[in-house]
Amino acid sequence: MRCELITHSKWRSSIAAVVAALALIVLPASPAHATYGPDQPVWVQLTATGTGQYLALLQGTVAFDDGNTNYRYTLSLCWQSGAYPQPSFLINVNGTTTQSPVYTGMSSAPGCQFVYNYSADVNFGSTVRNVRFDVTGGWFASNGQYMMRTKSSGTYDNPYN
Repeated sequence: MRCELITHSKWRSSIAAVVAALALIVLPASPAHATYGPDQPVWVQLTATGTGQYLALLQGTVAFDDGNTNYRYTLSLCWQSGAYPQPSFLINVNGTTTQSPVYTGMSSAPGCQFVYNYSADVNFGSTVRNVRFDVTGGWFASNGQYMMRTKSSGTYDNPYN
């Protein structure tokens, strides 16, 4: 009978192979990631009532995932010279839920005092049927009275439901 000596390197290789095989069996597979549909352009120009003075411009994109629970956006809010104080916007999901946007930094653009950038991949937790953006800005009228106005974008429908 022939006896073979197993070296340390062969022994380690054998153990590594067994551990790798067990890991494939025991560890769950990572969840699949949803795929996003095409970006839909977002554009909302807010102007002062009566004078048409530019207050804010919201522009960028929004997209929905094929799993119906996520949406993503990349948006810039231009603070135009007629507005005081800084304009803002909110995200309206399914016509009932309002969410604050996620601020990601500042940039500059012609015609803007400041440009505020917002971007996020949002897991809503339930079906996202549609999204709308509500931009609010204020200004002083010629008589010195402070005025505010909100303008809503159109409704961006999720193409997957």
